[in-house]
Formats: sequence, C-alpha cells, structure tokens
Amino acid sequence: MKAYAIDRYQGPLRAADVPEPVVGDDDVLVRVEAAGLNVLDEKIRSGEFKQIVPYDLPQVLGHDVAGTVLQVGAAVRGFSVGDEVYSRPRKDRIGTFAERISIPQDDVALRPRSFTATEAASLPLVALTAWQALVERGGLQSGQKVLVHAGSGGVGTIALQLAKHLGAVVATTASGSNADFVRDLGADTVVDHRTQDFQALLSGYDLVLDGVGGDTLTKSLRVLRPGGKVIGLTGPPDPAFAREAGLNPLLRLAIAGLSAKVRRQAAKLGVSYEFLFMHASGEQLRTITRLVDDGVLRPVVGRTFPFDQAPQALESLQRGGTRGKTVLTFPTP
Repeated sequence: MKAYAIDRYQGPLRAADVPEPVVGDDDVLVRVEAAGLNVLDEKIRSGEFKQIVPYDLPQVLGHDVAGTVLQVGAAVRGFSVGDEVYSRPRKDRIGTFAERISIPQDDVALRPRSFTATEAASLPLVALTAWQALVERGGLQSGQKVLVHAGSGGVGTIALQLAKHLGAVVATTASGSNADFVRDLGADTVVDHRTQDFQALLSGYDLVLDGVGGDTLTKSLRVLRPGGKVIGLTGPPDPAFAREAGLNPLLRLAIAGLSAKVRRQAAKLGVSYEFLFMHASGEQLRTITRLVDDGVLRPVVGRTFPFDQAPQALESLQRGGTRGKTVLTFPTP
C-alpha cells in the first residue's frame, strides 16, 4: 500500500510501501479519499514534538481523513461498509497520508452531508481543537470576549465561526489583506498583526486562543481580565498535560520547567495559562457534523494537492499564507 512517511526527524516526507492496516474488533477500515494537512504534521517531521508525541520511525504522517468504510471489526456498532466518514485518529493511530487506514470506531463519525470529502477532510483536527479550546476548556459563554490569534489559519477559521455561534464578542489577529475574510467568519474586531500591536488595542478579554506562541503568548496574558485564561496550542506544554499524557517523572519535571516562566507571569497578572494538545473524539465530531449541516460552521480549504504531491503540500505549510486548510486529494478508485 502506498503512503507517505518520515524515516528520521528533520528528514523529508517520502513515498513508501507499507503493510495493509490491521483491522481489530473495534476498528473501521477506511479508504482515504482526502487527507487534511496540519501544522502538527510539520512539527512531528521536524522533531519539535518528539518529546510530547514520540513515534517509532518510520512513521506515516497525517491526522485528518475523509473516506469510505471498506470493512468493520466484529465489535463495531454504528458503522457499515459504504458509509462516508471522517476522523482525526488518536495519536498512536495516525497515518492518513496513505491509501487506507484502520481507525478505532470511537474516533470516527459520519461526515457532513453538505460538503465534499475534500472539505470534510479539512475539519477534524481543527474543529476538535476549536471545540475543546472554546467549549471544553474555555467554557466560553454568550457575551464574553475572546481573542483568536491567526484567524485566517486552519484552527482560526473554525474558532471564529464557533465563537460567534456561542454568542461571544470576537477579536482576531490577521493580515490586513485578510481583514474582510475574517470579519465574514465572525470577527468583530480585527487587528493587523503586521502593523498594529494587539496588546495596546485590546483589554478585558475572558479567553485567548493562541496558536502562535513566543511573544504573542506573553502579550496575550496582558489583554485578559483578572481570572481570564490563555489556551496555548503550540506550547510550552504544562504539568497538567504531562500528567494526562502519562509521561515518566523525569519528562514531567522537564515539561514543568518549560512552562514555568509563562505560568509565573500569568500568576502575577492574576490570569492562567493552559496548554492544549487536542484529543480524538468521534462524539464531538458528531456535534461538529450537525453544526456544519445546520450551516453554523463551514470548512475553509485554501489549497489542494494530489496525493502524489504530499511532500510539496507539507512544504507549503512551512511557507504559510494559506487561508484555512491544505488538503491532499486521492484518485477516485
């Protein structure tokens, strides 16, 4: 079976012949019709996340999939051969840059009826991230103020729509050329990250969703009201993440050190910082499906590449500048 994998960290994404997936009793075998690319794929390739999500190499990359069910395990309920589904497989079962993938049934949902496989494949990781950040972790309520950084990106395009649906007052950072685009997605206030300082313009926010990190994270702490929260997607990871991930005591100590500075800064300001590494959830994806089919959320696909150009597609993520998601499309069988 053809796939695209890395055989060393910081090495290139290469075509590879890999064994057919094993289908366990609780698994669903999916023929891949489209696979979304994410910044996480590049962070794994580069080795940036190897302490957080270590893999035995070679490893097929890919965290988003839309396709058709080819086979179901003996214990699978709710899915049948021929169903059109989508998923973000759990971290130890990734590998959607392949012709077929076996996925635990709990990570799978029927995909939205109102969009194509390509559009559906753009959604799982970013939509789950937005839901878990704004609803599960952030508890965002109607009338509260939320700042979503990088509003024209993969997570940002969905988070803006979801925040507006929840009734929040929404601000975002984006380039000036994307201002109208992010306003159309739900932003009430747009700060041009190239020419304006969001810290000088915004204050009293209840929640910040930060997928940028660095100075942006530090500044974000200062736009919060007392008791507000920054949820970081790019790190640094915090002790709660280390505990939930079941990391060994030495790694837990190291990770606590990585986030110690930002957590101290947050405490001095009377606010808090949390790291979010999203988790797979078919149940939450079913909620996403309803929101998409009801017209609340719409996928944003900025670029597509054919499957045999997966390396070029991953390289395009490093250059940035794409609105929404980049998606690999597979030949029709």
